[in-house]
Amino acid sequence: MPDPIEVRKVPLHHVSDASGLTDLIDSGVIEADRVVAVIGKTEGNGGVNDYTRIIADRAFREVLLAKGGRDEAAVRAIPIVWSGGTDGVLCPHATIFATVPPQSAPRTGEPRLSVGFAMSEPLLPEEIGRTAMVAKVATGVREAMARAGITDPADVHYVQTKTPLLTIHTIRDAKARGRAVWTENTHESMDLSNGTTALGVATALGELDRVADSDILHNRALYSSVASCSSGVELDRAQIVVVGNVAGIGGRYRIGHAVMRDALDQDGIWSAIRDAGLPLPQRPHHSDLDGRLVNIFLKCEASADGLVRGRRNAMLDDSDVHWHRQIKACVGGVAAAVTGDPAVFVSVSAAHQGPDGGGPVAAIVDLS
Repeated sequence: MPDPIEVRKVPLHHVSDASGLTDLIDSGVIEADRVVAVIGKTEGNGGVNDYTRIIADRAFREVLLAKGGRDEAAVRAIPIVWSGGTDGVLCPHATIFATVPPQSAPRTGEPRLSVGFAMSEPLLPEEIGRTAMVAKVATGVREAMARAGITDPADVHYVQTKTPLLTIHTIRDAKARGRAVWTENTHESMDLSNGTTALGVATALGELDRVADSDILHNRALYSSVASCSSGVELDRAQIVVVGNVAGIGGRYRIGHAVMRDALDQDGIWSAIRDAGLPLPQRPHHSDLDGRLVNIFLKCEASADGLVRGRRNAMLDDSDVHWHRQIKACVGGVAAAVTGDPAVFVSVSAAHQGPDGGGPVAAIVDLS
């Protein structure tokens, strides 16, 4: 049985700020050597050249190296997933997951939060957007499930991944080896990498029976309801964090999930919070959360038909501000209004992650 999990959300006061992590360690809330994953938002542009992710990653790993006993290689292996871009009211923050000794956590036979992680085999640039990547991701998801002690895919409520996208350098590398890439548009490759990864998650969890190369980015009826996929330039394989519930693990926290059907679907967020085990009135308000919501994690996407609830918008036609930033700001505002907290994890590029124009939502709550 894995050890129980402590999970805390901390703000980032500037792009290289890891003081929240330092404070948790210094105050004895968590131990540096027990941190198993970090998932956070940085304040960059969220694009291919968003180096705020690298800066934040370095800051957090330096704290873990200085405060703990793990060597550099072990610290480098910790999954730290940064999603760039805090458009609108979204706030830079990090959610930190750490194991705690079983004797220090509340004992219960009820399902409680568990986390597992894995790294896939290296992903070649020519595999991004093809079923070879789907297969490698699926293998990694199953490995992470096993590490979390999760045997039933229904107990998985959130799979956060980070995968490589295509850059001019990796495209050139593929061509030098006589291989063709799916696209030479590096920005488009963000959607491509995320969508392919999501189909790998769906395959591993039995949400889909099979995926063909022709489905990727084309058949949007195929999706995962728990995948949250990000991509960047800082790695060459899939970094996978599986979060679910395990009966008997102990601890205070539980996770649930749902989907937003469109960009305004507040009920989808409330459904995820209820699924995590927090009782709410029929017409909830953020005051009903009573400080028990740790964080929500959601993906969003501009609907391919250019509509929200039958009304036309111009996001996909805007040449000045990319739709990635517009939909992220919109859904971030909706999520912040629901929770009363703008430090929520909202990530864009949700191809094959939830229904078209919507996206998956996961919620972690404190049941103590």
